[in-house]
Amino acid sequence: MKDKLIERLVRYTKINTRSNPYSETIPSSDIQFDLAKILVEECQQIGLEDVVMSEVGVVYATLKSNLNKVVPTFGLIAHMDTADFNSINVQPRIIEDYNGEDIVLNEIENIVTKVSDFPSLKNHVGKTLVVTDGLTLLGADNKAGIANIMTAMEYLVDHPEIPHGDVRIAFTIDEEIGTGAESFDVEGFNASFAYTVDGGAAGEMEFETFNAAAATLTFKGVSVHPGTAKDTMINANILVQEFMNSLPENERPEHTENYEGFYLVTDTKASIEDGTVELIIRDHDKEKFEAKKANLEAIVAQMNGKYGENRVNLEMHDSYYNMKEILKDNMEVVDLAKKAIENVGLTPIIEPVRGGTDGSRLSFMGLPTPNLFTGGENFHGKHEFAVIETMALSTKTLIEIARLVATE
Repeated sequence: MKDKLIERLVRYTKINTRSNPYSETIPSSDIQFDLAKILVEECQQIGLEDVVMSEVGVVYATLKSNLNKVVPTFGLIAHMDTADFNSINVQPRIIEDYNGEDIVLNEIENIVTKVSDFPSLKNHVGKTLVVTDGLTLLGADNKAGIANIMTAMEYLVDHPEIPHGDVRIAFTIDEEIGTGAESFDVEGFNASFAYTVDGGAAGEMEFETFNAAAATLTFKGVSVHPGTAKDTMINANILVQEFMNSLPENERPEHTENYEGFYLVTDTKASIEDGTVELIIRDHDKEKFEAKKANLEAIVAQMNGKYGENRVNLEMHDSYYNMKEILKDNMEVVDLAKKAIENVGLTPIIEPVRGGTDGSRLSFMGLPTPNLFTGGENFHGKHEFAVIETMALSTKTLIEIARLVATE
């Protein structure tokens, strides 16, 4: 199993599948088809059935039941796209028997993954790591999940003595930009429940996510010659700065953890005449989430009262909601995964996701979908790595879920 996981992860991560948040196409980048086509062929080769790729690149397949009775069909889902970080020419490197020390990713560029910065590395002494060359992300988010699902399905095909019902799998697009679930065919997937295999360290599982919204503010200034600017000039640079200063300082991501929500400014542009601020709003608690949005509206109203009507304009929309609102009524799905994790020798680590997964949207679309660990860590950057032994435990957990559904 270890060799299969290494081979798949290395092969998948070398395929650039970065999604594009500024695109209006579906998928947001055509390069996601490159991996989708490979996965279609691979699903067929290992013996899965009903293998199809939708017109927008979502791959679906079925591991057919080997039972003489009917049990619930469940799904396993991972996304093909990678985050908004350089993903051109990914060069994964395998470190056998990791020694617990700092990892030099790129000697020429002096790029080092330091244990002092990433203390979880100490948990992996003696294990096999896959790292980057420091110039790109790795893409274990979520290609480790894809590798684990494919390896689990291949194992079940090769070991018919393990009982299982129908298992549906799907590899999705554009998860990193929050739009992929819109292209998911829940009805056609025809599963009672599912799991995204999109988490991190060994034993982690999540059934709570943020409530999320995105906002864009535009600022209109008045530009005149500075020598005659008194009582006339309105500098959009200053408006942007004033807005930024109005956001609660202690509600930035760098000051929050666990269930604490935040505002994150993701981009700013400004001149004297025009300014733009893009930001996201996150909170697990629905009331606090709504209060954060109301606070933005109040800041805008206050500034327009001060500088003139429509000087600041706000466009805001919700992105996804906390999947706990659905899963709290479907806790048997969570309990099943907990038992599977325990059966492979791990202690379940249940924490809220400080982010979102496809499961957030899918749960509200009628498919209860908690999230399971993959074995990747430090996602979305050059210090990302995957632990092969943890990937193997993830794979065994997926196999055990299939067995439990068939036998209990």
